[in-house]
Amino acid sequence: MITLYTWTTPNGRKVSIALEELGLDYEVKAVNIGKDEQFDPEFLKVGPNNKIPAIVDGDAPGGGLPIFESGAILVYLAEKTGKLLPASGPERYKVLEWTFWQMGGLGPMLGQLGYFAVRSKDKPPEAVERFTTEAARLFGVMDRQLRANPYLAGADYSIADIACYPWVFAASTLLRQVAPDAWGDFPGIERWLAAVGERPAVKRGMAVPQV
Repeated sequence: MITLYTWTTPNGRKVSIALEELGLDYEVKAVNIGKDEQFDPEFLKVGPNNKIPAIVDGDAPGGGLPIFESGAILVYLAEKTGKLLPASGPERYKVLEWTFWQMGGLGPMLGQLGYFAVRSKDKPPEAVERFTTEAARLFGVMDRQLRANPYLAGADYSIADIACYPWVFAASTLLRQVAPDAWGDFPGIERWLAAVGERPAVKRGMAVPQV
């Protein structure tokens, strides 16, 4: 059994979607980051960076294996099951390219845009403009890829799509309202959002945790 420590954020939902897609048995432990539960000493044994998500795989060789960082968790779960990430060859590295693109670019930039455009008291114009411009650029990169391919890494659905979907979904709803200049004419993304969003496992994963 896998224990998932998570909350209602895009990063958390990456892992619940993956667990649902892979058909793995798991239990959920909600970590309410609004109440600073991520700083609880017990959680730090699993997530030493004070952030969700994290997992403990109770079925791992040698006993319970804790893993933190959403990208590392996605790769681990894919390799554990042999699904959603090719074992070798160019196809594997295309999936890893787009997965790490999300970790290093899309997620952090949208997170900063969300902070300055939504949660910041001052909403400093320079910061909002900077992250709006970068978000728009990243969406352009993604849209070009999805105009040419059904999924981010090519023909097949993968952990790269799972990594990006919760963030892009959030951007297409909340951020679209508060930072409209970040979201332009992106038919490739719109098609992909609709297709991925209709997957039953994605719908279930997006509802985790139930709070």
